Amino acid sequence: MQRASGRTVGVHLTHGGEYFGLLGPYEVDGGWWSSVPPVIERVSEELGVPVVVLRLVHAPDDGSSGHGGHVVYHVEALERPVGTAPCQVPSDVATLLGPAELRAGWATVDGVREALGWAEEQMAQAGRPAVGRPEQIRTWNLSGLFRYRTADGGGAWLKAVNPAFNAREGEVIALLGSVDPTLVPALLGSDPERGRILLDHVAGQDLWAPSAAEIVAVVPRLVAAQAALAADGRAAAAGLRDRTLPTLVVHVNALLDRLVAEHAMSPGAGGPEEQTEQRLTAGELAAARALAGRLPALLEELTACGLPDTLVHGDFHPGNWRSDGSRAVIVDYADSAFGHPALDGLRPRQFVPEERWTQVAGVWARAWREQVPGSAPERALELVEPLFHLAYAVRYQEFLDHIEASERPYHETDPVSEIRRALACVSLGGSDGGACGTSG
Repeated sequence: MQRASGRTVGVHLTHGGEYFGLLGPYEVDGGWWSSVPPVIERVSEELGVPVVVLRLVHAPDDGSSGHGGHVVYHVEALERPVGTAPCQVPSDVATLLGPAELRAGWATVDGVREALGWAEEQMAQAGRPAVGRPEQIRTWNLSGLFRYRTADGGGAWLKAVNPAFNAREGEVIALLGSVDPTLVPALLGSDPERGRILLDHVAGQDLWAPSAAEIVAVVPRLVAAQAALAADGRAAAAGLRDRTLPTLVVHVNALLDRLVAEHAMSPGAGGPEEQTEQRLTAGELAAARALAGRLPALLEELTACGLPDTLVHGDFHPGNWRSDGSRAVIVDYADSAFGHPALDGLRPRQFVPEERWTQVAGVWARAWREQVPGSAPERALELVEPLFHLAYAVRYQEFLDHIEASERPYHETDPVSEIRRALACVSLGGSDGGACGTSG
């Protein structure tokens, strides 16, 4: 799923209360806007001081969806740059860099320093003090991610998310770990009120292209843990976000109500329309409404498949599976909820070739039949496709509702794209086993 092209970047540089202007443009390796190591390397080399990327402040309005083009960041120098004079902040830049209601805590000078201080305290209390500065890996609207080296020769990861619309990852990891401790990374610290966790480093690599053996090493273990947590009632009692099928239908209808209202208020509503990435046509809205009307019947069929509601990972693609060849671990639980396991079962399809997907689906279905004799997991995978995409449309809209304007280009087109994929499932017969598009 990774693309190799790069990007050019500009940098609004600050240190404390001082502004040092817009630097760049610089060419950097790696095109993903959220990937900040090449930005840090380039700017640090230019200035001779360590820096941290606070956030994206400008991105191309061309449907890039998080990759390539020319982007601008707010970068904070951790030490005062030598030989670079501060300057007056232009009024438009002052507004751009000033406070914003929906800004993430890790995207502010005080917030990132406080989060790093918390992580270092946790490591010290665990007897594994940090060595040197952390490496900032990712910063975007969904998370801030930093890697530490520790005095014992290992490593640790600080992850910060917005608690307003994400799972309490530490609690999810503890819940899954109570069933299978080898399935999750070791938790070194958790601050759910601020959306922060500190995790032990997991050796190996992310399994973007999993082998047959790696699929068998991951998928049945998640299924076994999900089945156990459903059977003993702990998943239902854990206080997870409710993403059960009836609740999803409510959210889908609310999103469609909102899109219909926005469509009616937009200029030219009712006239000839061109399809755009960010806006459904009147015809598409009508088709989506018709599909939503069929969801109650679809839910009855899915329920008849016999799979229990349980803890779902929420983003169970192979990039969130990690292995060193002897131990496979599942990471990234920010999207976790209480819901139907077929939503996890279908997720890898968008990330693997069709031949590999056939294996994933077979392994997943066999695992569920073993856990719940008499169930029909294959049928559940077929039926869930339209609702799977509608569920992601709802989730992406949650992102957009909780992030500041400059970060919206990451997900601006995603809700509409997912609704179109759901409609494609219906038109192509996807709910009866046909493929119906990909999901980011």
